[in-house]
Amino acid sequence: MIKEWATVVSWHNGQAKVSCDVKSSCSSCSSRAGCGSRVLNKLGPQTEHTIVVPSEQPLVVGQKVELGISEGSLLTSAMLVYMTPLFGLFVIAALFQLLFGSDVAAFAGGVLGGVGGFLVARGLSPKLASREAWQPVILNVGLPPDLLRVDTTSSELSQ
Repeated sequence: MIKEWATVVSWHNGQAKVSCDVKSSCSSCSSRAGCGSRVLNKLGPQTEHTIVVPSEQPLVVGQKVELGISEGSLLTSAMLVYMTPLFGLFVIAALFQLLFGSDVAAFAGGVLGGVGGFLVARGLSPKLASREAWQPVILNVGLPPDLLRVDTTSSELSQ
């Protein structure tokens, strides 16, 4: 199970809208100075992802929840997104090379196969995403933000 903490944006009728921050692993790597991935991460937008998760327990705006998704569903979706266009590219390029016998035809077949594989992945992803096993679930719920309060006395502040 892959876990991530999120912040509740809203809760209504058993549906919690939560926001997850995009994290970059570049802050913990020892080779930050010469890494190309760090440069690419700085170029891209640093956004938040907002998703809707079922929750029977009433939640408060600002409350932290721990979300979980199974590794199998994440790996399968990654395989679908990356391997389907790649498979289409190679298969259709090879087929066009065999049929027409030229590099230009192989290139055109590769482009058509890659685009076709992308369209196949795009068509299959909503069907797979609707599966119950592929949905994120709430594993743990943190305290509401207004429940915990720390009082300091004036004698503690002067020290």
